[in-house]
Amino acid sequence: MEEERQWIEEVLAGNKQAYAQIINKYKNQLYATILRMTKNPQDAQDLVQEAFIKVYHQLGKYEGKGTFSSWIYRVAINHCMDEFRKKRYKMQQLEISEDQVVNSNHPEVIFMKKEKNRQLEKLIGTLPEEERIIILLRYVNELSYSEISELVEVPVSSVRNKLHRAKKKLRETIKREGGDFHELSNNR
Repeated sequence: MEEERQWIEEVLAGNKQAYAQIINKYKNQLYATILRMTKNPQDAQDLVQEAFIKVYHQLGKYEGKGTFSSWIYRVAINHCMDEFRKKRYKMQQLEISEDQVVNSNHPEVIFMKKEKNRQLEKLIGTLPEEERIIILLRYVNELSYSEISELVEVPVSSVRNKLHRAKKKLRETIKREGGDFHELSNNR
């Protein structure tokens, strides 16, 4: 956190090289989140670049309230939401490559994990946008309820309720269509 504050101060003082440190720290996390929102690697890359430009121009607005990571996520997600509204973005199915599956050399394990990930991505894609984002922030980015609350600008209780509803919808769909996802158990 102290390191980030120093980078921010340096960028605001005119040192553009310090901004590279911020980009390096957050680019992979933002890309992963935005990729799951867009389901398209090229669109995700474009949106991450645009989000970092927006963050750069709004850096002076960061007041130090809450964590910098929550603030940067909020700017990036708000930018994506604006773009989705502008373009009436159509979600596409993300093909998960074998490289993205856990490194197991057994072909059956690779196939099962790949298929399970594909099914889960498809299920999450059926959720309403707000619930989909909350699911991704919680389970992919492993953010706390309070961090998600800060990002999507709703009370923590609403985050909990939306997360509960989203998981319930996913469980019902799985039950209806058949499937087994331990990750969606009630205690997670």
